Amino acid sequence: MKRIESNKNPQIKQWKKLHTKKERDKTGTFMIEGFHLVEEALKSDVIIRELIICEAVDIPSSWNVDNLSFTIVTEKIMQEISDTDTSQGVAAICEQYSVKEGGQFTRLLLVDAVQDPGNLGTMIRTADAAGMDAVIIGEGSVDVYNSKVVRSTQGSIFHLPIVKENLHETIDRLKQKGIKVYGTSLKNAVDYKQAPVEDSFALIVGNEGNGVQAEILEKTDQNLYIPIYGKSESLNVAVAAGILLYHLR
Repeated sequence: MKRIESNKNPQIKQWKKLHTKKERDKTGTFMIEGFHLVEEALKSDVIIRELIICEAVDIPSSWNVDNLSFTIVTEKIMQEISDTDTSQGVAAICEQYSVKEGGQFTRLLLVDAVQDPGNLGTMIRTADAAGMDAVIIGEGSVDVYNSKVVRSTQGSIFHLPIVKENLHETIDRLKQKGIKVYGTSLKNAVDYKQAPVEDSFALIVGNEGNGVQAEILEKTDQNLYIPIYGKSESLNVAVAAGILLYHLR
C-alpha cells in the first residue's frame, strides 16, 4: 500500500493525463470513479491496475481487494484527479479490454459516429439491459473510455463486449452468417412495428445530426423508422435505440 500526500507527485500528473484520449490510448488504461463503477469493475474480468482511495473513505468490507495495488491519497489530491465536481473518494485505474471479431455474437448494436458521451453510454447501458451480445463502435464515435461515457453506462461497460470495428466489414460478415441487419432512417424505411422479433439481428444507429451514413444504409436488409406523433422533429438517438432494441428483442 502506497500513500501520496503531495500534489506534486509525478503519479498525480500521470493519473490526470488519463482524462485525455491520447494518454488512454498510449497506456491502454482508463480511470473510473465512484463506488458503483469500482464495484462493478471488481465483479468483472477487467484488470484493475490500481485502486485509489481517499484517506477519509472506508471501502466496503464486501469488496475483494486482497490482491490489488492500493494508493491512499488526501482529499485534495482525490479532488484534483477527479473528473467530477464532487468526488466520492474512490477511483481505479483499469486496463482497456479488446475483443476481436467474435463469431459468437448474434444480437448486436452497431454505433455509427455517435459523438455525445451521454448518448453512447446510455446506449451501452440499454444494450446491456436488452440482452445484447455486444456493442460495435464504428469510426467517428466518441471514445468509449471517455469518463462521461463510462459514467453513463452505470457499469454496463463491464457487462458486455464493446468492440471497435469498421462497420462496413462488420455488416458484410453478419450478412454472410445470415444475421439480419436493420438500419435507422426516414428514407426507404418501414415503421419499426412491422419488423418481426428476431432470434438474431443487428441494429445500426447513427450520428445525432446526420444519422447513419448513406453508404452503410445501402447495405442493410431493412431500414426502420419510429413514428413521431407530436411536434418534435426527432427522437434522441439513445431513446430511439432503446425502443428499437426492445422491440426486436
